Amino acid sequence: MSKTLKIFAPSFFWALFIAFLCGLPGKDIPHISFLELLSFDKFVHASVFFVLVMLINKAFRKTPNRKNAMAFALCVSIPYGGILEILQQELFEDRTPDLFDFIANSSGCLLAWGFVGLKNSANAKKVIYNYLKNKS
Repeated sequence: MSKTLKIFAPSFFWALFIAFLCGLPGKDIPHISFLELLSFDKFVHASVFFVLVMLINKAFRKTPNRKNAMAFALCVSIPYGGILEILQQELFEDRTPDLFDFIANSSGCLLAWGFVGLKNSANAKKVIYNYLKNKS
């Protein structure tokens, strides 16, 4: 297996898993009333896309384009969420597109971006602190 395929395999298979979940017929998805009250569905949408962005970002960080890793991850994941919603209308059986699902997908993507930004900010502060501490 080539190095590039190996790097992107986790994000590719996660994206396939998301497509599988989105393509399940509506009648095959369990309906649990108390979870629906908590908008569990939207939490799941946000969570799986959060993971997708993190996996794509991690893969791109191992390539020469690592400086743009998060931009690539967002530019792939957000449209992918929209395409899946369109496919639910056009291709998948007993499924309908939902604007709020797309918003939840995109929110998960943006939460991953914010998480990575905060993590990088904390790491940068630690590096600066250690540099200044060792300098004096």
